[in-house]
Amino acid sequence: MSLVYAGVCCHAPGITNRPEAADPAEYALLQKEFARMRAAIESSRPDALFVISAEHFANFFSNNMPAFSIGMADHYDGPIEDPAWLGIPKTRVPGNQNLSRRLIAHTLKNTDVSYAEEWKFDHGIMVPLHHLTPDYSLPVIPANINCQAPPFTPLARSYNFGQALRVAFDAVPERIALISTGGTSHWPCTPDSGKINSTWDERFLDNWAKNDVAAMIDYRDDQVVQDAGAGALEIRTSIAVAGAAGGTGTIEFYKPIPEFACGCLIATMSVE
Repeated sequence: MSLVYAGVCCHAPGITNRPEAADPAEYALLQKEFARMRAAIESSRPDALFVISAEHFANFFSNNMPAFSIGMADHYDGPIEDPAWLGIPKTRVPGNQNLSRRLIAHTLKNTDVSYAEEWKFDHGIMVPLHHLTPDYSLPVIPANINCQAPPFTPLARSYNFGQALRVAFDAVPERIALISTGGTSHWPCTPDSGKINSTWDERFLDNWAKNDVAAMIDYRDDQVVQDAGAGALEIRTSIAVAGAAGGTGTIEFYKPIPEFACGCLIATMSVE
């Protein structure tokens, strides 16, 4: 079995941009759980970290918006944002073009996926990497699900994408750790920024932890935006991890932190 770890985490830029704004005790707990996730990933002894995120028009725009894309390069640069603003220095993150190419080829047997040999990492990937691989020694393979521009990738296809990735992971000899990054409810770049619907979040996370496929794919995008903000469309990345892992999840940490404009999340899922 080549999938050796599966988890999800938040990627709010405020975590590194303005850590002092949050309640110190809550921030310390979040850092503790990121450290726990880092240790779990390291103990799984992966050869690569596969990161499913929702990028923020850093690489893909209306002239080219794939439903799914996987990076296929030997290195990636980030953050694309001003490092002084994000609080993360610019760095070159190692990739693995050969492994990426093999995973893409296997994934294509079961679902359509684009690939990109050039990819600039934004906060959606750099904030998690800053906590989980701070020395940037572990090769990273990025993937993006279209959560930003309608028509959005269907939720059911996001789960199927995860299943296709699992087939690909199991077809290669390398050990793969998988994480998704993104938010539950949040209203980025709007007057409602900082608003959090924790009731909505907890219901979704309960469905995710049970790996209740029918419940996870039953959400309507217009209702998601109304109840949980456009940022909650990023649940697609967590749904993909559920499809890949196939097990049940544990919510290690969930806390609404308005100063970071989202409910901050760390969770793991058993690999079945």
